[in-house]
Amino acid sequence: MGVKYSNKINKIRTFALSLVFIGFGIMYVGLLFKETMWLMSIFMILGLLSVCLSTVVYFWIGMLSTKTIKVACPNCGKPTKLLGRVDACMHCNEPLTLDKDLEGKEFDERYNSKRYQKNTENQK
Repeated sequence: MGVKYSNKINKIRTFALSLVFIGFGIMYVGLLFKETMWLMSIFMILGLLSVCLSTVVYFWIGMLSTKTIKVACPNCGKPTKLLGRVDACMHCNEPLTLDKDLEGKEFDERYNSKRYQKNTENQK
């Protein structure tokens, strides 16, 4: 069985959702320190910051998502959004690319890095 790929947009959304739960967890830990008001306040503020950071990440990926290229996945046929030179289908995790130079090559997320793009341009 091969390596499992996942869509970059879904990874970022999962990270933002985890920030919400981590923030709530931090706030619940703060409730254990009810007797020490300053310590409870610190935990509550840290939890709130985590939830606020999650909101920022959700907003950022939402704005980024509006600028992506939408294609139909050749494997499942569902519409998906591509972010970068290579990405995976949002539904079936099929590796996808729109770059003709990368077609047929092994899927590698390093193809999206600026360093890799400069190296390939220098080789041409």
